[in-house]
This record gives sequence, structure tokens and C-alpha cells, in this order.
Amino acid sequence: MANALLTGADASTEVPLKRRLRRAERARQVKALALVAPLLVFLLFTFAGPIAGMLWRAVDDREVRQVLPQTVAALADWNGKDLPDEKAFAALASDILAARASGTMAIAAKRLNYALNGFRTILTSTTRNLKALPEPGTAKETLGKINPAWRERATWTTIKDASGPTTGFYLLAALDLTRNADGAIVAAPPDQAIYRDVFARTFLISLSVTALCLILGFPVAYLLATLPPGRSNLLMIFVLLPFWTSLLVRTCAWIVLLQSKGVVNDSLQWLGIIDQPLRLIYNRFGVCVAMTHVLLPFMILPLYSSMKAISPAYMRAAASLGAPPLTAFLRIYLPQTLPGIGAGSLLVFILALGYYITPALVGGAADQMISYFIALYTTETANWGLASALGAVLLLATVLLALVYGKLVQGQQVTGGMKN
Repeated sequence: MANALLTGADASTEVPLKRRLRRAERARQVKALALVAPLLVFLLFTFAGPIAGMLWRAVDDREVRQVLPQTVAALADWNGKDLPDEKAFAALASDILAARASGTMAIAAKRLNYALNGFRTILTSTTRNLKALPEPGTAKETLGKINPAWRERATWTTIKDASGPTTGFYLLAALDLTRNADGAIVAAPPDQAIYRDVFARTFLISLSVTALCLILGFPVAYLLATLPPGRSNLLMIFVLLPFWTSLLVRTCAWIVLLQSKGVVNDSLQWLGIIDQPLRLIYNRFGVCVAMTHVLLPFMILPLYSSMKAISPAYMRAAASLGAPPLTAFLRIYLPQTLPGIGAGSLLVFILALGYYITPALVGGAADQMISYFIALYTTETANWGLASALGAVLLLATVLLALVYGKLVQGQQVTGGMKN
């Protein structure tokens, strides 16, 4: 009887204890959330928000709909096979007169000119020469006389394709693709197909810089990890020294060093190695050298962190078992540095993909990376749609690389766990 009473008492006190524990856990989670909330809000407005806005601008297409609403409505049921009916011509004439009164025609003309060269001229001449609303049943004839382009199906398919509110036009253009008059996706004309080459150039330069950083950074990281603390700290200061100088200053310094009368060419001529100055700047060589100098610390630091965690006992054990130094390095030491190699390579490669200042200053016209064109369309031509589409493609490539790296690291960890 006494045991039963004790058991009932324990059961009665167990439930409040669980509740108190849950309340304490919730309070701990709320406190943790409150601590990280400012950072989350900051990232939301400075990182996630701008990226979401960029992705939206890559598909946003409301300019023509806002300026030519009646024309867009009239073309909604048009099959695109022949010229639209009289109703569409009359709606276009009415929209043109309204846009001329409000001064908004330039917005639609700019968007349509992206898709069809000369469309701005078509709309400008029609706006200038259309004095009044045509008589009923004469809109097609009137607009055709003002500009013969209105008798062409491609002119109307361009308006229909730009009717919005969303579009794939900019994303297709970023991949050197377009739609023909029948709506099929085809390759862009050769004089407009430039972005695939630019993306290929961007990835090639980024890969070259990553390889150079790995080749130059691996021995330095090895020294940092194996030297005594005093010498290692001094060498680390030299590694971090570039961070104390502005990126623009470092890039301009390479212009001084690599120019025809710069320090490098003068030294080579003084040593008798060359007779004429070499062209070391405003080409691919100058871009790779300057970017490698800037990004080298981002390779050294992950490598150093990975190498510092490797115990020297592994190499001593390999030597005691008769392995030559090179064999021990390749089969024992190097595999353990692969996480650092992967992290440093991914970091340098992603940073190199978005470089703008260095290629713009030390590269030639044939060495500009995709960031140059994004800046061009953003600041000079105000083609936000194409700039956002190029940025979205670059972002997608970066995300895919990060996912591939994550899969490789996960697979390596699983393999290492199985071996252990």
C-alpha cells in the first residue's frame, strides 16, 4: 500500500517537472533567437532582399503592359500566324496617343528595342506622325502608311512577347538565345551572341587564378603549419599584409610594376633577359597576376587551418615503416589536406567569378569578365533586366559549385569514416 502511494506521488510530480523542463527549453530557444535576430534582420535586408530583387528583375516585364494596355489586351487572343485584326491596330493607335500625352512612350520603346533592333524608331515615327485617332476601320491602313513595319508580323509578335507581366526574354538573352516569330527558342544572331563566350572566359580566368593560388599557396601554408610559432607568426603577418591595403591600391600598384617602363620590364632589360619591353598588362597575363595576388590569402588560410590539424606523428610513423618522404607525403599527408584544398579552391573560385575592378583596370577589351557587363547594363544603359539575368546565371553557377563541393566533402567524410 505504501509503495502504491509513493508511485502515485512520483507520477503526480513527474508531469509538472516535464512541463518546467519544456518551458526552460523554450525560454532558452527564445533567448537564442533574440540574440541572433538582429543578424537575421540585417542579412534579410542586405543579402536576401537584394538577391530576391535581382531574381525578380530578371523575369519582370511590365513596361509594355503599362504603356500599351489596350494593345496588350487586343493581342491576348491573337494566334501570331497572320497580322492581327483591325481591333489591335485601333487599340495601338489609341495607346500611342495616350502615351504621347503622358510622355511614357520612351519606356515601352526602350523595352521593345531590346527584342527588335529599330523598334524605338518605329514607335518614335508613329508617335510623331499620328495626329489623331483613325476613323473606324482605317487604323490598319493609317498605321501601315505611317510606317510599313506595322504590316510585318515580327513587329506584332515582339509586342505580344513583351506583354508580361513576366518573361524569359532576359534569361534567354543571357544564354545567347532568343525566340523567333513562331515562338520557338533559337540561337541569337552572331552579332548579339556574346555572353556564352564571356561566361566561358570568366570561368577560365577563375580556374586559372584558383590553380595559381593553389600552386603558390600550398608551400606557404605548409611552412606556416610546420615552422616554430615565432617564425610562423611572422610569416602569417606577411600573408595578411595585403588585407591592410585597399584593393584599388593593390591593383594600381600592379599597373606600375607591369607597364612597359615599369619595374619588371626595366629589371629584365637590365639583366639582359629581354631586349624589348614585354606586354605584361592590359591582357590575360596581367589579370591573372593581379587577381592571384589579391586572392592568395584566401587560399592560404584554409590550407593552413587544415594542415595545422594534421599530427606530425603520421609522417614519423610512415618514415618508421620505411616509406620514402615523397611517398609518405603523397599517400599520408596530402589526402588529409584535401578538405583545405577544396575549401580554399571553392572560396577563391567563387570570389574570382565576381571580380570587376581588377579586370577592368589591368585587363584588355578581350579580358573583361561577366561582372563588367553586369556593371555596364546597370550603370550606363540601365538595362536592369539583362543585368539581373546575367547575375542570376552567375548565382546559379555559384550555387551549383557549392552543392557539388558539399557532396564531395560529404562523400569524403563517409569514406574516411568507413576506413576508420
